[in-house]
Amino acid sequence: MTDRMNAGLDAWCSFFESLSPESLDRIGDLAVAELRFADPFNDVTGRDRVKALLAHMFETLEVPRFRVTARASDGATGLIRWRFTARRKGRTQPFTLEGMSEVTLAEDGRVLAHIDHWDPAAQLYERVPVLGAVLRMIRRRLAAPV
Repeated sequence: MTDRMNAGLDAWCSFFESLSPESLDRIGDLAVAELRFADPFNDVTGRDRVKALLAHMFETLEVPRFRVTARASDGATGLIRWRFTARRKGRTQPFTLEGMSEVTLAEDGRVLAHIDHWDPAAQLYERVPVLGAVLRMIRRRLAAPV
């Protein structure tokens, strides 16, 4: 990975760790106009659409925060391990998600794509009272006996 790409991945990690409604405009310096962002619920293309998606997060959650716990890179691909904490508006109990993002970088170090990989069933759906019980039962039935 070139120095530019390393710097780009570092800047992207810093962007997410310091993310706030006021910092969203920095995405213009860090990502290409055709930026693709995908997670288990969204798949959008375009820097402005990604910015709108992040703005929506601040509208629906209180104190959302990403913390990068590890990163690795190989050529134009960076892998970021992260922990996300937030609280739904009107709730007192925070929640935590853990996942990994695959970040593809252009030669100039700007981000081309950010693809999140995390398990919404185990980290979200299983917390829903009735749905969670059903999903935990399915998980137990499919698990290998050890």
